[in-house]
Amino acid sequence: MNPKSNSRKMGPGGPGGPMGAMAGVSKAKDFKGTMKKLIQHLKPYKIAMVLVVIFAIGSAAFNIVGPKILGNATTAIFEGLVNKISGSGNGIDFGYIGRILSMLVGLYVISALFSFVQTFVTSDISQKVSYNLRKEISEKINKLPLNYFDKTTNGEVLSRVTNDVDAISQNLNQVLSQMITAATTIIGVLIMMLSISVSMTIASLVIIPLSLIFIMLVVKKSQKYFKEQQEYLGSTNGHVEEIYSGHNIMKAFNGEEKAINEFEDINEKLYNSAWKSQFLSGMMMPIMTFIGNLGYVIVAIMGGYLAIKKTIQVGDILSFIQYTRSFMQPIAQTAQISNVMQATAAAAERVFEFLEEEEEAKDTTNPLSTENVKGEVEFKDVHFGYDEDKIIINDFSAKIKPGQKVAIVGPTGAGKTTVVKLLMRFYELNSGKILVDGHDIKDFTRNDLRDMFGMVLQDTWLFNGSMMENIRYGRLEATDKEVIEASKLAHADHFIKTLSEGYKTEVNEEANNISQGQKQLLTIARAILSDPKILILDEATSSVDTRTEVLIQQAMENLMKGRTSFIIAHRLSTIRNADIILVMKDGDIIEQGSHEELLKAKGFYYDLYNSQFEEGEAS
Repeated sequence: MNPKSNSRKMGPGGPGGPMGAMAGVSKAKDFKGTMKKLIQHLKPYKIAMVLVVIFAIGSAAFNIVGPKILGNATTAIFEGLVNKISGSGNGIDFGYIGRILSMLVGLYVISALFSFVQTFVTSDISQKVSYNLRKEISEKINKLPLNYFDKTTNGEVLSRVTNDVDAISQNLNQVLSQMITAATTIIGVLIMMLSISVSMTIASLVIIPLSLIFIMLVVKKSQKYFKEQQEYLGSTNGHVEEIYSGHNIMKAFNGEEKAINEFEDINEKLYNSAWKSQFLSGMMMPIMTFIGNLGYVIVAIMGGYLAIKKTIQVGDILSFIQYTRSFMQPIAQTAQISNVMQATAAAAERVFEFLEEEEEAKDTTNPLSTENVKGEVEFKDVHFGYDEDKIIINDFSAKIKPGQKVAIVGPTGAGKTTVVKLLMRFYELNSGKILVDGHDIKDFTRNDLRDMFGMVLQDTWLFNGSMMENIRYGRLEATDKEVIEASKLAHADHFIKTLSEGYKTEVNEEANNISQGQKQLLTIARAILSDPKILILDEATSSVDTRTEVLIQQAMENLMKGRTSFIIAHRLSTIRNADIILVMKDGDIIEQGSHEELLKAKGFYYDLYNSQFEEGEAS
């Protein structure tokens, strides 16, 4: 169950629907500081921003002038009809009306063009900002120490790249386009309303506080339900994801009924909170329409009265009604933009927090060459803990000669895999040193250091691509022939050729089209292809059958000749011929020596080996 799943509800009444952005908006802890950082990312587009302002003002201005001109046309038609009826004039001047309408069409066309350019530029700016943020995040991921990912879930990191950057992009586009347009429209419309009638303007503005009061009441009431809706939506998604990913286990233990009952309970809660939030947010527009209609009634009554007194023209009443409608829209937009800006700041803050995470220690500026590395490895008084106050490797010391096969054994949690991670400098030591050919591993760049190693882990990793591409990942410049040769050494060639498309067979994301043992063979072929100076095998044969294990052991024997090799194994029968066995317990080396020497000593290794032998006999 994951109630905190990051989910975004899009649609009418939801946070992405009408007036939905006004409810349940998450807020940034440091709004001002975050917005300053976001503005820094907008600085390279200053010229484009100026263009947006100019075209937004132009578009709004041409739209604002329209109703006034239309009012003049209405006045001309009205006066023409009155004159025709009274017989005191020539009637309607259709030439004049035509010129006014032509001018009006021209203004609206220009306004639409300005709006098009503004939209194009704002979309370009927002997408470029998103592109740059994703690029920075991608580069940052490779600079972060592994302990960051120990503390942070993959989903959380992925959310920064996808959901948060996407939210910034969409909201930034909305803010840039609407903020300037709304401000220009409010100021422009107010000026036009005052130019027609000051008294009518004051009367129509009276309804604004009334509408704001209703908006605040509805938002306050609906906000609670929007928050509940998002929480239960996250719970629903988390439950579905959990049941889907563990579908086989759920079926195996007859958990269908329990899963359905849990889902119905969460779904019922989601339904109750969702319909209430949707209903309340849906009330917003009818309330705004009702209040707006009250404003039209006031304008119509006052306009009629002033027209009778000949203080204003009949066409001015029509213009004023349109201006009243135009005035309410940007006010609602402004309220929405302020919430959108909060959401933008919240998303941006999460992105900037990630970009400001402490990076792993910098590589040396004068790195040593790895060209003639022989493979001598020495651990000197190594102390390490994933948390500084919880040391798990205590005073670890060992010296391995070039070409030696070193087995590291011990119970679960002894620190075997941790030693290998330290050797490859995935983590920094608390104290002590690790030397390769007498040089501190810090004297090499991380890339050069890791190029020395070939690694086969217990947990296999394959990516979307062909068999050929997955093996070639060990050495990207390798030829097809070299890839096939490595596959033969790893005994993967046979099963690959039995597949319908051979080496061109695609491995899907979960690699469900091949067995766990076959996945392991591919990763072993990848390690063979990389032709490393030092080999690390972490339970490399744990997922293959006994017959295949024998074949792999033979291939590994050939591969390990002349190379320093570290072998982590639980099955002690697989490491009898190791040159040196390091026996670990609770982060310390408690015994070391050859297989025969350790058995003669009758210590911890002796007990460990015999317990496995007895288990094997019992089975």
